[in-house]
Amino acid sequence: MGNRLIQYLLLALVIVFLGAFLLAPIFTVVEVGLDWRLLAEVFSNYIYREGLLNSFKIAVVTTFLVFLIAFPLALVYNRYEFPGKGLSHLLVMIPMILPPFVGALGFQQILGHYGVVNRLLAYCGIPAVDFLGGPGRFWSVCLIEALHLYPILYLNLVTALGNLDPALDEAARNLGASRWTRFRRITFPLMKPGILAGGSIVLVWSFTELGTPLMFGYNRVTAVQIFNGIMELESNPVPYALVVVMLFFAAAMYLAGKFALGKSALNATVKGTAGAGTVRPAGWRKFGPTALFALVTFVAALPHIALVLTAFSLRWYNTVLPRHFTLLHFENALSNKIVLPSIVNSLNYSLLAMAIAVAAGVLVSLAAVRWKLRGSMIADLLAMLPLAVPGIIIAFGYLGMSVKFGFAAAYFNPVENPFLLLGIAYAVRRLPYVVRSVSAGLEQTPEELENAARSFGATAFATLRKITLPLVFANVIVGALFAFSFSMLEVSDSLILAQKAEFYPITRAIYDLSQILGSGPFIACAFGVWAMLFLAAALAAAGTLLGNKIGTIFKL
Repeated sequence: MGNRLIQYLLLALVIVFLGAFLLAPIFTVVEVGLDWRLLAEVFSNYIYREGLLNSFKIAVVTTFLVFLIAFPLALVYNRYEFPGKGLSHLLVMIPMILPPFVGALGFQQILGHYGVVNRLLAYCGIPAVDFLGGPGRFWSVCLIEALHLYPILYLNLVTALGNLDPALDEAARNLGASRWTRFRRITFPLMKPGILAGGSIVLVWSFTELGTPLMFGYNRVTAVQIFNGIMELESNPVPYALVVVMLFFAAAMYLAGKFALGKSALNATVKGTAGAGTVRPAGWRKFGPTALFALVTFVAALPHIALVLTAFSLRWYNTVLPRHFTLLHFENALSNKIVLPSIVNSLNYSLLAMAIAVAAGVLVSLAAVRWKLRGSMIADLLAMLPLAVPGIIIAFGYLGMSVKFGFAAAYFNPVENPFLLLGIAYAVRRLPYVVRSVSAGLEQTPEELENAARSFGATAFATLRKITLPLVFANVIVGALFAFSFSMLEVSDSLILAQKAEFYPITRAIYDLSQILGSGPFIACAFGVWAMLFLAAALAAAGTLLGNKIGTIFKL
């Protein structure tokens, strides 16, 4: 009885934490922004309407591009055995080792007026194209976001295809069904949960993305309009109304996708066998899937390649490759007064976020999977909510809370000291990764050992410490890696909540450096290379520990 009481108290503590730092910011934004006069101004002002329309168009086009990339890759991976298949998941994760807004720095060298693409067009006698201005800027934003987000959908689709029993496809083929009929009647229905899980994240993420359009100077987007209105909040509360409208449309997009795709009844009853039903092409054809993955990986890595080349280049102007290389930009980055402090700040914020996210995530997973407490599904739902609620909305909610709750201003004021605020904000945003990772480990671990320990008189705490946690330790480490590494490169919270240079995290420092005329973008690229290497190491470690199951991390 005492153990059960402690379990319920821990669950209640987590629910209170999530209510205070996840629901309360959302409710604060809604309370301030849900003013009919402000909403009327948003919908009557042409600039705001255009921003919403542009955000919606970016979301739709980006999601469509993501499907074009991820869908064939997932089908090929599931269908064929090919050389390098074991490395394909790590290759697919390459675009995620850098936030798209940092990759935009490198992409500007590729798509600029005197960049790589226009130089190649000049060799072919074709006039230069303005990729970073006018309509070209819209497509550039969509492209770089798609190249960053397609792994999320791909990993979800591969996980969904892993549930397909090849016996169903074989039976349909024996009955004379064509390949298209088998795909339409069997494969695609079983992929619907994966399409919803990955597609909804991509749709909402791209709709609310702040960093990429900000770096490209695409100001007629709702997220950028909200960011530009931060300094005027006391005299102009319209940004709160914009956040409410964005929250409404983000929720509507998710619900529309869920309604359109539904959930296949087959998904609950069919489980596939890893590696079953795959085809091994003969001769040179076996390298076809390998070439496809290599080509997509190369294109997706172009922003990262361009970032590295820019960081090392002394001059890169109107040429395909830099002509001279230097370490000067790395030296300037280290000597810049905001670089080293921002690294220390990000380490502090991220360590705090990791500790909070791991503690809360482990408790939520235990309550839902092992303890099976009443109310645990509420905690699980709240923990996964940050995947569907845009980061910019949560960050803006914290701004409103710091003004509304005067008693907490000393600890949760982004101007005076955002340490606790940013640490908690990062933790809330990355909590889903910890929950899904630990829950996956618990679901795959039999309870017999724990039951045996309890039958021999071990206390619940001793069983947890000596049996349960050691068995899922790898999953806890993976969740901690994701929480820490993605917190180090968090964009929305960093740009909105860090308002003094002395408190800047890495991403805010990169943004400020990129705005300096002359050498600023080069120094920002050099700083971005360090961040890219750091996150690459974290993702490689997570991929090695989880393998094919890494897709469960990005699942609602």
